[in-house]
Amino acid sequence: MLSSDSRIRALFALLAAAVLAIGVAACGDDDDSGDDGGGGSGSLIEKNDANSGVSLTVGSKNFTEQIILGEIYAQGLEAAGYNVKTDLSLGSEQVALDALKAGEISGYPEYTGTALTSFFGAAPEDVPGDPEEAADQAAAEFEKEGLVSFAPAPFSSANAVGLTKAKADELGVTTVSDLEGVSQDLTLFGSPECRQRVDCLVGLQDGYGLQFKQFTPVDIEQRYPVLDDGQADLSILFTTDAQLAAQADQYVILEDDQGIFPSSNPVFVTDQKTVDEAGEDLQATIETVQEGLDVAIMQELDARVDIDREDPAAVATQYLQEEGYIE
Repeated sequence: MLSSDSRIRALFALLAAAVLAIGVAACGDDDDSGDDGGGGSGSLIEKNDANSGVSLTVGSKNFTEQIILGEIYAQGLEAAGYNVKTDLSLGSEQVALDALKAGEISGYPEYTGTALTSFFGAAPEDVPGDPEEAADQAAAEFEKEGLVSFAPAPFSSANAVGLTKAKADELGVTTVSDLEGVSQDLTLFGSPECRQRVDCLVGLQDGYGLQFKQFTPVDIEQRYPVLDDGQADLSILFTTDAQLAAQADQYVILEDDQGIFPSSNPVFVTDQKTVDEAGEDLQATIETVQEGLDVAIMQELDARVDIDREDPAAVATQYLQEEGYIE
């Protein structure tokens, strides 16, 4: 593992660093007034003493990308002067939404595709491909429930059917449709809520007509280990997973050729009471700190946690510093 994986990680880190540098330079070119001494984009968050009386609790769902996002939002809001706590790893999207509605958290990052399909009953094929349009639809639905969602982050993520490259070669599959005729002999592992989600087991059964030898719910952090140790033939992965870039010779995802796994961009979801109490700095800060999050950067941040075993809070801090949002 040390020799080959280290080389892969080093090359991946260099690529991600180059992408980050280009993104930072581009952001700097947008505003000639950004000479504030910040490290990256020049969008240094200014502390507003008026925010010190507002307490916020930022939540997240229970997987790496969400925890990192939660930390990025929380640390950005803290830099803006808010009194911030975190309640990360809440659980599934329904658990997180229930926590928000119950006032246990002030907000959390949700994905537009997940919101539209899981909360509001949209068919995957009806989720707009345009991130802004999907975010507008989700915002309109959230508003009906007294909730508010902000603008989407740049990167898009989606569920995907993944397997080892060796297994894909053995089966001769490149698309999900290729599983027809062989799926009944294969085991599929996914998160517990996958059983009820249209962009997961339900879609694979109803949309593709696939039946599996066995579906086994598994904690999200085990989605790759179950492939590695042979427990699973197939596993539900995320398209922004670090492993798909850093270990591209080991894992592949099957093309979703019937489009049951809609792409989704994260949006921060909160409630109207929080928006009113927190003021305009809440939305401004959230939308500022997510500006640098394209797919390559999000994969690199995920890699620092999932592969390099770094602390999510430290990874979030480093991102915010590199982008010039905090010092």
